Amino acid sequence: MTARPRYVYLGPSGTFTEAALLAMTVGSEIEAIAVVDVPAALSAVRAGEADHAAVAIENTVEGGVTATLDSLAEGAPLVIQGEVVLPVEFELVAREPISLDAIERITAHSHAWAQVRRWAHATVPQAVFVPASSNAAGALAVAASEPVGGIPVDAALAPPGTAERLGLHKVLEHVADNPHAATRFVRIGRPGEVPAPTGSDKTTLTVHLPTDRSGALLEMLEQFAARGVNLSRIESRPRWDHPGEYSFSIDALGHIAEERIADALMGLYRTCPLVVFQGSYPAAGAASADVQGHMTDQAFADARAWVAHLRNGHHSA
Repeated sequence: MTARPRYVYLGPSGTFTEAALLAMTVGSEIEAIAVVDVPAALSAVRAGEADHAAVAIENTVEGGVTATLDSLAEGAPLVIQGEVVLPVEFELVAREPISLDAIERITAHSHAWAQVRRWAHATVPQAVFVPASSNAAGALAVAASEPVGGIPVDAALAPPGTAERLGLHKVLEHVADNPHAATRFVRIGRPGEVPAPTGSDKTTLTVHLPTDRSGALLEMLEQFAARGVNLSRIESRPRWDHPGEYSFSIDALGHIAEERIADALMGLYRTCPLVVFQGSYPAAGAASADVQGHMTDQAFADARAWVAHLRNGHHSA
């Protein structure tokens, strides 16, 4: 019998990441393994202890999840194989009924707290935030009356359904600064054959810029613009090995099998000191690119054929 694929995710059970994992693997038999953080998840995949990792990479409030971007860019190559976007809101839970003005400390994951700052300032201004390794871990600590990082807490922000699952009191529900908040999760694995293009794809890259000339960022961006490649995300990250220098994490709409994407990658390879390909994969939702006629695969093929004719001494159009 074929072994079930092993997936690691930010645990414990009940996190948004677990919900994303289930959405990614619906209908599949998998072995799900909870880990303490994103670096541990990606390390398990690199070491062959797991086949895939489900991790958050971007949210609509804070932008890129730095733990994922940095862990993905460092170490042995890994690639993104797919993505899913989930709406995110929270419920405020406590062990026993408690009034809002009696809550002195609330625990949650740092990215969750970033998505409810305005709510917290307006609703529980006296409450101090206590960071937890995950929202589910914080709720479990409340259920067990255990401190978080050595600090006692009164309540936790947790995914919907946590109060019912753990037998906690639901103080409030639908907690969010932005009712349209969402988090993008990705499935990560070791490099292999690139999935075939679907017509609605993304390509993720990490690019280092040369530091000895002005206009380097513009030159990098021109590799995409000149080929009609739209970027859905670009973020700078400090390089751990060169303080004061930065790399860029990029999502481009398109697939490496497309001529315009491949040509942009070749341009980056020629002009940048390091280009790390981190996968071409189906995009969640309607992310198909609007490809102009002169940027189609056929247009690139025709242009190559024309140059070949010129090289062979044929100068007719």
